[in-house]
Amino acid sequence: MKSDAIIRPGENCWQKVPAQRAKLLIDGENYYPVLHKAIQNARHSIIITAWDIDSRMRLTRSDDDDAQPQELGHLLCEVLQQNPQLNIYILNWDWSMLYSFEREWLPTYRPLWKNQQRLHYKLDNQCPSEASQHQKIVVIDNQIAFCGGFDLGKHRWDSREHLPDDNRRIDPDKQSYPPFHDVQWLVDGEAAKKLGELVRLRWQRVTGETLSVPENPADCWPQKCVPDFTDINIAIARTQAAFRDLSEIREVEQLFLDSIKAAERLIYIENQYFTSHVIADSLAKSLKSEAGPDVVLVLPKMTGGWLEQQTMDVLRARVIKILLAADKYDRLRICFPHRDALGDAYISVHSKTMIIDNRLLRVGSSNLSNRSMGLDSECDLALEAETDAQQANIANFRHELLTEHFGLTISELNTVLEEAGSLKKLIDDRADGAHTLKTLDCKVDELSDQLLPDASVIDPEKPLQAEDMARLLVPIQQQNAFRKQWRVGAAVMLLVVLLTAIWQFTPMGEWLNKENVQSVAEMIQQQPLAPLLILLVFGLCSLLAVPVSLLIIATVLTFGPWVGSAYAITGSLLGGLMGFFVGHLLGRGGVSRLAGNRINRLSRRLGEQGLLAIITVRIIPVAPFTVINMVAGASHIKLRDFLWGTLLGMLPAIIALSAFADSLVATLKQPEPQQIAILLAVVMGVIGMTLALKKFFAAKSIKTD
Repeated sequence: MKSDAIIRPGENCWQKVPAQRAKLLIDGENYYPVLHKAIQNARHSIIITAWDIDSRMRLTRSDDDDAQPQELGHLLCEVLQQNPQLNIYILNWDWSMLYSFEREWLPTYRPLWKNQQRLHYKLDNQCPSEASQHQKIVVIDNQIAFCGGFDLGKHRWDSREHLPDDNRRIDPDKQSYPPFHDVQWLVDGEAAKKLGELVRLRWQRVTGETLSVPENPADCWPQKCVPDFTDINIAIARTQAAFRDLSEIREVEQLFLDSIKAAERLIYIENQYFTSHVIADSLAKSLKSEAGPDVVLVLPKMTGGWLEQQTMDVLRARVIKILLAADKYDRLRICFPHRDALGDAYISVHSKTMIIDNRLLRVGSSNLSNRSMGLDSECDLALEAETDAQQANIANFRHELLTEHFGLTISELNTVLEEAGSLKKLIDDRADGAHTLKTLDCKVDELSDQLLPDASVIDPEKPLQAEDMARLLVPIQQQNAFRKQWRVGAAVMLLVVLLTAIWQFTPMGEWLNKENVQSVAEMIQQQPLAPLLILLVFGLCSLLAVPVSLLIIATVLTFGPWVGSAYAITGSLLGGLMGFFVGHLLGRGGVSRLAGNRINRLSRRLGEQGLLAIITVRIIPVAPFTVINMVAGASHIKLRDFLWGTLLGMLPAIIALSAFADSLVATLKQPEPQQIAILLAVVMGVIGMTLALKKFFAAKSIKTD
């Protein structure tokens, strides 16, 4: 064994601590039943940090399971009733509205959880606005802990067979979903205690409350769960963005880099995403070396939804080009799990696993994306073998994963691996199999590639600044020109950022609510030339960085859905036009100096596809409304394309907000069955329109492939 350790506490991990027992749980049929048993064993506390959680999620799917409830929410209530000393703490990421239709709305508002005084549910917003709380940790009695890629979400359970049309793979809404593959650690000892410390610090950060630590708790390891490892040392690696008084932590990234550098024979990776330019460069350097290791990447054929496919898959294609160009000695294999039996469906690879030779095993929450390296909060656990037996166990775990991907037993896999001589050769030999790892074609349509900005905005590795939007659109200008415009541009952009902060974080933000805005609108309505005044005020407010969604809602509530929608659409166009001309007057040189000078090529592409570019940034806003308008005015985009893009991009949101706000108010005023039915119909219509937009973008991608 090599003497130089890969894992170095303080450099590429937070702590390296002992665990008496450790188990790797592959796929939901193995993870969730073990968690189900562990929750029943809890006596003092259960602490959960999650990216997503659904109280309706069924942890077990077998009729043979014990009498305890299968649903997470019911199970937590049951164990609270059985044990008066137990407290449950849940931290769920304060999620982006992009995921609204994929998540359960605030489960604590369900009667089941609302009346549980010892069930504490909080939304975690202690991260930059572009970031997410992505750690997936469950700590029970500070004695055992689960950590890995699994959330307690509704689309996570699956069997290891990943069968087509499996009637157990049904979400709480009775809808089937695609096959899903993931991995989770279960550890005890000091490793669990350190994870407990991590989640308690997170809880204190969000709530200000200090949670007590259990004293001498009973053993809560599930009895029938046989550990894969005993008496090992586990490393805990984190990612944390710089935020307020928190310093940046990039242990996850450094451990990836050090592991790749130490590899000798085989780098085996399973991951949901692959967009990190830093990891790609490190792998490319390894591939260029004549004596370097084989590299096997197991990725999903496509990522989950239309948004991911139009963003992360495009970024993945760009990064894969780097690896293919570096693969001088034919040591790279990029694959996806393929099953003929699944037809057009494919397995969603959500696992975040890396195995280096038989030496290092790593499973956690971090994707191979830029944001997992420096923006999202992440937590990975890693084991570096210290004995021959541990090396053998690491190899056995990799083979367990491969049996699933090739549809073989362990003995069959060992035989074919020995015959092939390497995993790379085995993949080649079975390329046309009905159940295999098939070569992944990462190509995407050229239009999507041209429209998508670079990874620094779509998949950032650090928090974005407001002026980062300018970097997308503004061409390079001469560095010594427009000095005066640069100063003016900087002042105006800083003013916009300041106004945005004022509306959001100062007492003025408390005044700026829909009731007060609605009151002002009603007062204006009584004045002569009211329509003109309304549009002028709408446009000026949007220019002053007042949230445009608030203006839309207040306008609809004041003037009704039809007139209000017309005012909102026209006012949005007017406000956009004002911001556009301010940006135009500042000039490209001024904004370019403010924002940077690395995007001339992308700016030309956006200029060529101006209409679609504006539609994209309206549907997926990466900066405040006002900033987008000003930067567009300073770019190559034509005024015609800007106006049409603003109209088409904002129209769906305005219609949805108008219909929902009007119907909700009517229901609150007259909560009769007929009106409630109308509200439900409106909600379904909004959902339908959202799904139709998703289908449109997906179809456009397929059509141009």
